[in-house]
Amino acid sequence: MKRVISLLPSAAEIVALVAGDNLTVQLVGRSHEDDYPASVNNLPILTAPKTKFTTTADVDTQVSQFLAQGNSLYTLDTEKLKSLNPDIIVTQDLCHVCSVDLNMVQRIAKEMDPVPTIVALNPMSLDDVIKSIDDVGSALDMVNESNLVKSKLLSRVKYARDIAFQSHTAGKKRSRVAFLEWPSPIYLGGHWTPQMIRWSNGVQVVNDCKDGETAEMGAPPSFRVPPQDVIDSHPEILIICPCGLNLEATRKEYEETLLPSEWWPKLAENATKIALVDGNQMFNRPGPRLVDALEWLVGYINDIPEMIPGNFPWENLKS
Repeated sequence: MKRVISLLPSAAEIVALVAGDNLTVQLVGRSHEDDYPASVNNLPILTAPKTKFTTTADVDTQVSQFLAQGNSLYTLDTEKLKSLNPDIIVTQDLCHVCSVDLNMVQRIAKEMDPVPTIVALNPMSLDDVIKSIDDVGSALDMVNESNLVKSKLLSRVKYARDIAFQSHTAGKKRSRVAFLEWPSPIYLGGHWTPQMIRWSNGVQVVNDCKDGETAEMGAPPSFRVPPQDVIDSHPEILIICPCGLNLEATRKEYEETLLPSEWWPKLAENATKIALVDGNQMFNRPGPRLVDALEWLVGYINDIPEMIPGNFPWENLKS
């Protein structure tokens, strides 16, 4: 039996999806953010954040201070990890703000006997996210199973893109979208998000795909944007989807941070659509449910409600 530890939420989702009920693979530990599927919630938690969420503005200050001092944003329970005797540790090297540092994991792994295999995921686009299923499947010795998972996801992606393309060729121009991955200060969605917006017959303002119209690559990581730059880009659709926040917390940030701000009314009055989305579950994790998020984007941007997955966690504020 292969004993697997997930140190980022999307990894637990991929392992669970590929392995299914296969008894030769067992998840034995998780990060503090691993909460899907529900079956992982009883596993030992190995990481914890050093920051404490109060408001998005305050968290940004905390993160900046930790990074300026060269400190990690997370703790890792080294002794508990070692005691679980993992064969495989799945982690990432994409975002130092998002989960435990890869170098720390590698140092700990070298102290173990036998040394576990480390699978480090680094997806920059939705294509990369789906390809990362290969890396996990290979490590689990479940290539056939991972190929089947990939095939199903790619089929859904193709269908969603085809629907968006049909909408575009029928005369619906690309909508200008501002995807707020963090509201205070403003960070617009990066990596796979601009690509997904392009594939949905939209274009993200300010931070678009590296290759623009072809959208076969991801975008630069999310970066801070002055409010006036967003206002001057004239977005028609505003999607409020803060990293790591569920829908309830997102609604609270909207009411307590965005609504009282000086710049939000200027941005909102010219928008034709405004939505709140559970970014923590649907957009921020580079995992299989990004395909659900793509389907939501296609349905939302192009006014095709039947494309939106059932129980997708979002709230319509203006349409």
